[in-house]
Amino acid sequence: MKLPERVVITEVGPRDGLQNEARIIPLEDKVALIDRLSETGLKRVEAASFVHPRAIPQMANAAEVMAGIRRRPGVTYVALVPNEVGARNAIAAGADELAVVVSASESHNRANLNRAIAETLQEIAKVARLAEEAGLPWAGYISTAFGCPYEGAVDPDKVLSLARQLRDLGAYAVALGDTIGVANPRQVYELASRFFAEVPGVPLRLHFHDTRGAALANVLAAMQAGADQFDGSIGGLGGCPYAPGASGNVATEDMVAMLEAMGVETGVDLQALVEVSWFAEQVVGRPLEGRVRRALRKRD
Repeated sequence: MKLPERVVITEVGPRDGLQNEARIIPLEDKVALIDRLSETGLKRVEAASFVHPRAIPQMANAAEVMAGIRRRPGVTYVALVPNEVGARNAIAAGADELAVVVSASESHNRANLNRAIAETLQEIAKVARLAEEAGLPWAGYISTAFGCPYEGAVDPDKVLSLARQLRDLGAYAVALGDTIGVANPRQVYELASRFFAEVPGVPLRLHFHDTRGAALANVLAAMQAGADQFDGSIGGLGGCPYAPGASGNVATEDMVAMLEAMGVETGVDLQALVEVSWFAEQVVGRPLEGRVRRALRKRD
């Protein structure tokens, strides 16, 4: 079985995980969640999204979140930005890295960003220039890479074309998002394999939602194609306001447990992560989907 020696995990719970919560999460709880995650051994945390508060009310205090966290040395704090204004605000707030997003389907791109794909790429070019001026790396996320809630199947050629365009604009890495959790392992293996062949030299990150319970199987399939970077969300938090039916991301603690059991290093303290998962459940005030924490239980 082809496996990497080590996997890099980006924790997206504080951003992707919280954006779909119905109850507004207090600032101090967001900051506490990020601080606790930073102490588990995770080296990358997506901390905030600099979007207009009317679009995603949960992200309204992104600058305050970035100002309130305890920056742990060696941890990269990532900010999602939808446009040039968001990028300027994220840079001013001290983000270590920017993430931009474009959908592989026109319908979802218009629902999510209120513009066409071509217009989004023009906006990303502006973000790229700002990032270069600020000396910050940026990564490009391709949403609905494996299926769209409005259009159904997505052409892999379109996904790979977008990946090359993001690379040409300056993205240091590209992420493929299974926004509604419809991907299957064969599909993941084939698309990841094509990515490595057709977009050489660009690190690939995979972002799986667990709507149909296939996220961990998809992680394994991606690794067998050569992938070694994945997003996870503490407790399985997540969902997309513009992707009807999407559930949360693959639970970070479940992914870490599987990888470590297989001999793949993550650098993350699983027991510490489990305890943060229980804390995240308290923060959102509802049961979360992560499975491993139930097996390991919380330390008293």
